[in-house]
Amino acid sequence: MSMNIYRLAGDIIHLTTIVGLLLYIWRKGSCKGISGRTQILFALLFTARYTDLFTNYISVYNSCMKIVFIAVTYVTVLSIYFKYKESYNSQYDTFRSETLIIGATVIAIFVHYKFTYFEVLWAFSEYLEAVAIIPQLYLVSKAGKSEKVVTYYIFGLAMYRSLYLINWLYRYFGENYYDLFSIVPAIIQLLIYFDYFFALLSSRLISKYQKTNTFATDVEGKYPVFVLSYDAVPSSPQKTNPADKV
Repeated sequence: MSMNIYRLAGDIIHLTTIVGLLLYIWRKGSCKGISGRTQILFALLFTARYTDLFTNYISVYNSCMKIVFIAVTYVTVLSIYFKYKESYNSQYDTFRSETLIIGATVIAIFVHYKFTYFEVLWAFSEYLEAVAIIPQLYLVSKAGKSEKVVTYYIFGLAMYRSLYLINWLYRYFGENYYDLFSIVPAIIQLLIYFDYFFALLSSRLISKYQKTNTFATDVEGKYPVFVLSYDAVPSSPQKTNPADKV
């Protein structure tokens, strides 16, 4: 893949995102809210994608990025399951991630450029990356909330994928080249990310509305009215009926 500013920016954001997640875990001494299953899927897909690390040399940059992505992801997995396992939300991280692995494997066997070892593994990594975040989203839904670091993490992945799509548009118009085996999974991955942010934004808007709006009735109790806050309408002193006290 030829280098351009969009691909370079995508790589930097991607690297910053995964390293930032690991540093957060180390700094906080906790992996609360972070899906170990999603990190295992990323470790697996990076391993499959970069199996050619020692057989297909492209550049120093390319080789270093491959090593860093694999190493950081595996260290993150070890941190979650061993070093900080006491804070791991295993009771929520229960998505059957093996179904995603099996699905990506089956598709890769039938949909690829060439039926060779490296090409099938590369295709497998593309398909698995499209859905690798699903266990994390499942954990969020089970826990009922999303940690800030998870939101930042998903935002970083969405930015990286968006820049890679722009990279493909740039290459299509500039080089008359495109790769549907990369573009289609990337679009699916972005749709999953956008769905998460849409749900997150909707829930926060609803929550904010519920906190700042109270439902009340007029003095006669006949017509419902909205009161923007408890302090918005001055209260007048009322006599208390002793019979109303419990």
